[in-house]
Amino acid sequence: MTLRDEVERIWPELEWIENDGLREKVTACWVRAFERSPLEPEDLSRIPFTLKVPDCPVSFLAHKRLVVHVARQSGLSIRELFGEALPVDMDTLIAGAILADVGKLLEYEGDGTGGTRQSMRGRYLRHPFTGVALAMEAGLPDAVCHIVATHAGEGNMVARTTEAWIVHHADFMTYEPFVSRLDASHS
Repeated sequence: MTLRDEVERIWPELEWIENDGLREKVTACWVRAFERSPLEPEDLSRIPFTLKVPDCPVSFLAHKRLVVHVARQSGLSIRELFGEALPVDMDTLIAGAILADVGKLLEYEGDGTGGTRQSMRGRYLRHPFTGVALAMEAGLPDAVCHIVATHAGEGNMVARTTEAWIVHHADFMTYEPFVSRLDASHS
């Protein structure tokens, strides 16, 4: 199985992107990320989605796929209930959601004991930065790169597009409960 086949296997949501050229660029971005990463596609089902929650019980892939599903459903609901009052570009939304954490493939590495740690590159450049670099290299549109750049806290410094707000909230609503459980257990 080629790396491309592996990317398509772990990301069935790629099929939700209607524009063939955009879907191809999103796929190519993930292939590039794996080519530069110490991680393999099968690692994404094993590694934690965040290093900020000790013994995180949710894998990177489970979290990322949930973010894509929540973002897509949110976009569809906004379209249905708000119509043209708040337009949502679904292809841009889905592409950005799929790519939001692609930079973590350069931020994470194995720790030598079966666990995961932040790489030296990750200490210097958090995943929104490396993710944007990968996305730009793959020729993705600026609107998609904007979502990658602004999905995390770094995005609080700029104006987000509608699609970026959706991905940001989909990401944080599936992350923050883990942090609050952790905070509550230490009170």
